[in-house]
Amino acid sequence: MNGALRVAVVGCGVIAHNYVRGAAGFDSFEIVACADMSAVVAEAFAAQHGLRTAPVDDVLADPDVDVILNLTPPSAHAAVVRAAFEQGKHVYTEKPLATTVDDARSLVREATERGLRLGCAPDTFLGGAYEAGRELLARGAIGEPLGVTAALLVGGPDSWHPNADIFYREGGGPMLDLAPYYLTAIASLLGPYTAATGFAATPTRVRELGFGPRAGERFSVDVPTHVVAALQLERGPLAALTVSFEATDQYVSWMQIHGSEGTLELPDANAFEGQVRVRAPRGEWELVPYESHGARETRGCGLHDLAEALRADRAHRASGELGLHVLEAAVAVLRAAENGRTVEIRSRVASGTPQPHR
Repeated sequence: MNGALRVAVVGCGVIAHNYVRGAAGFDSFEIVACADMSAVVAEAFAAQHGLRTAPVDDVLADPDVDVILNLTPPSAHAAVVRAAFEQGKHVYTEKPLATTVDDARSLVREATERGLRLGCAPDTFLGGAYEAGRELLARGAIGEPLGVTAALLVGGPDSWHPNADIFYREGGGPMLDLAPYYLTAIASLLGPYTAATGFAATPTRVRELGFGPRAGERFSVDVPTHVVAALQLERGPLAALTVSFEATDQYVSWMQIHGSEGTLELPDANAFEGQVRVRAPRGEWELVPYESHGARETRGCGLHDLAEALRADRAHRASGELGLHVLEAAVAVLRAAENGRTVEIRSRVASGTPQPHR
């Protein structure tokens, strides 16, 4: 495939602005069009970013569009991906891939059957910091990895998102909105998960929108908002992850990989910057320099990798298969918490290379 891929945004919400601004850092794709269920929202977005706009169905069918960038609410992800596939379009979608594992698995299968690419966020694990972490692990900087501890604790999107209630419905909550950053990063570093257990709670059952035209509107919460997860990895390490929408006025995010000969600390997996450090037993923390990808350290690097993979006829890394595996792991934690048992994870992904369960 020659030339830049032509991309259309479907879903012109908050995150869409980040993707469009970040696109300036890539020459592998160009965002040319947008659509939203609200024509008013789409027209305002198009005017702000210099894009053409049309109804969703028309954009999906547009012969001048190669890839659909699906940034709709989670409940619409599967339907939009399927509709794009029917029009012969490749798709890169925000997380989660779908709201159910069965839907996610069927999307991966359909992409394969149609010969189309399916990519899925997050792509932060492709940033320079996590690439450096991969290299350190590969050369045995901390010996044999034994375990992982990670956390991402925030107060929820109530104070900054005009429609934050969508994050508290099916397909939302911190386990499907926040945990994928670390679940993806861990799988890309250490391989696939095989089983999960956990505990979940919903301390705040009624929330209030604090931003936008609906500010002051109260809504009920349908999903757990504080989750503690424990996961078994196929290669042996155990991972402990805590995610929360209950850490009012806080933002806490960190990860450490514990090895037989030291510890590796990596930065916020919801960002593209931060320190990488290692520590030997009874030693001091040492800062590890790494090369930044510059303007490509931004949302869209997964879409860029998909475009480059198409040209090179290779697998892309922020794949639908990886998105399926991460979704299955997250759902397994929630099922385990609900039923008080350990839940098997069937799909597999090794070293960032998809190996879907058949």
